[in-house]
Amino acid sequence: MASFDIVCEVNMQEVTNGVDQARREIGNRYDFRGSNCEISLDKNKPSLLITADDEFKMQTTIDILLTKLIKRSVPVKSLIYGKTEPSGKVLKKEITIQQGLSKEQCKKINLYIKSAKLKVQAQVQSDSVRVSGKKKDDLQTLMKNIKDQSLDFDVQFTNLSLIHISEPTRLLSIED
Repeated sequence: MASFDIVCEVNMQEVTNGVDQARREIGNRYDFRGSNCEISLDKNKPSLLITADDEFKMQTTIDILLTKLIKRSVPVKSLIYGKTEPSGKVLKKEITIQQGLSKEQCKKINLYIKSAKLKVQAQVQSDSVRVSGKKKDDLQTLMKNIKDQSLDFDVQFTNLSLIHISEPTRLLSIED
């Protein structure tokens, strides 16, 4: 029986590298001289906090950050944007980095798998979906179909295990 997991995982080291590159670019740009634009990363939560002087600089800071994250192959669909809130003379926006699938997202994937009419079984595990089936081709077809779906969240496929139970082979002896 072959199986794989559908998950939503972000490589936090790549996020850290992308944030560092964005900070350097903001520090070097002429239009950001003397401004209070910052990007801070909280790895424990995980989330990003964007601070900017005005809405235009906020959007420019986010664009720079997204450009750096895309270059580092960080899925930007895994970013959940909060509201822009004024805090004194600056604006702040929190961007949460999604790690794991929510229950609603797991249900959505499960419903899609059932509607695909393939001979596979899906089982929801805390923040992922385990899919198993007898045929490797069914699993690969399902992977391709899920990738082609326009989901509003990012998914990856992990733990692909192919277990083949073969028939016992008969050893040839010298007498045969």
